[in-house]
Amino acid sequence: MTHPFLFLQWLEEKLHLHLGEHVLYTWFVMLVLIVLALVASRGLKMVPTGLQNFMESIISGITNLIEETMGHKGMTYFPLIATIAFFILVSNLIALIPGFMPPTANLNTNAALALTVFAMTHIVGFKGHGVGYLKHFMGPIWWLAPLIFVIEIVGHLARPLSLSLRLFGNMYGHEVVLMIFFALVPLFLPIPMMLMGVLIAFIQTFVFTLLAMIYIAGALEEAH
Repeated sequence: MTHPFLFLQWLEEKLHLHLGEHVLYTWFVMLVLIVLALVASRGLKMVPTGLQNFMESIISGITNLIEETMGHKGMTYFPLIATIAFFILVSNLIALIPGFMPPTANLNTNAALALTVFAMTHIVGFKGHGVGYLKHFMGPIWWLAPLIFVIEIVGHLARPLSLSLRLFGNMYGHEVVLMIFFALVPLFLPIPMMLMGVLIAFIQTFVFTLLAMIYIAGALEEAH
């Protein structure tokens, strides 16, 4: 994917950093989130207005989704889930700003997120059930356990791959299509694609976050 101009890529070349565009844009998203959190948390009011009201609405939505998907135990993992959701959403949305590239359009960024979810899933499982967590991989019938174990292992290993590729494919594909439209008709035609990009940003954030919650919730459950 070739952008006519990437601001942070230009800055990287000037400073001779050699870090990669996706790393710089990841840091940029982190900076945006830190500043947003500091601004939203300043002068908190009992009756929220402005940015505080907007942020509390998003937090409330994530809280309700966690409770519906994972139950009350899931609130323990709210910081992880909310951080992933905010990071992916902001990363996706900066794709709509000329000169900026979404770090989620790079497979390395998505793999890091997916492997974090993968590791957390099994850490939660072993922490909650000990060695008994392995029963999740054995199936309901003991004489099928060796076969089910192999199938479950393959299925669990496929999770980070599917999480990474789904987000990467959608965001990279949107970037390619948007660049093509900008090259062909740079004035008004890309606007509908940019509006669609907002929808894609929210949908992909929701899908990744929901799957992360489902995987962790599965590790919390008792094996049957």
